[in-house]
Amino acid sequence: MAEHRSMQRAALLDAARSLLSEGGTEALTFPALAERTGLARSSVYEYFRSRAAVVEELCEVDFPVWAAEVEAAMALADGAEAKIEAYVRKQLELVGDRRHRAVVAISASELDADAREKIRAAHGGLIAMIVEALGDLGHDQPRLAAMLLQGVVDAAVRRIELGAAEHPDAITGAAVSMVLRGVRG
Repeated sequence: MAEHRSMQRAALLDAARSLLSEGGTEALTFPALAERTGLARSSVYEYFRSRAAVVEELCEVDFPVWAAEVEAAMALADGAEAKIEAYVRKQLELVGDRRHRAVVAISASELDADAREKIRAAHGGLIAMIVEALGDLGHDQPRLAAMLLQGVVDAAVRRIELGAAEHPDAITGAAVSMVLRGVRG
């Protein structure tokens, strides 16, 4: 029984990822989740009390996986600048990934304070990875530089998500060169 419940929960999370990446937060409704999974709407409520609860669990499950991929890419890079480049490139490479698209859709949405706090903490972990590399480059305000650098990444993510006129590789290249020129000060 417990195994069946965890499979249903996983199916609901997967349906939530699809809905978020297809239509943003407006698309994530309990009727849509019920329809996608073939569960009764009342069953969806047995697993999650609200949309915010679905989103919160998605963040808990997906964000660490995504952050670990960024961290792994940075670990393979040699030297502070290469680590910063890997940080930018990996996040932009993951834009097409449904988990990432779901997290991006979520970050932009209205959530309860608990869920927002969890997202902030997860983002904080991502930022912390880059603060160290910026410190190694001799930045006197590595935390501020990290926040601004993430702003460039977020803008590039949105540009790619929008299906902008530029090819995603061109957007990635521009973001990388802007960040690297910027961090060299």
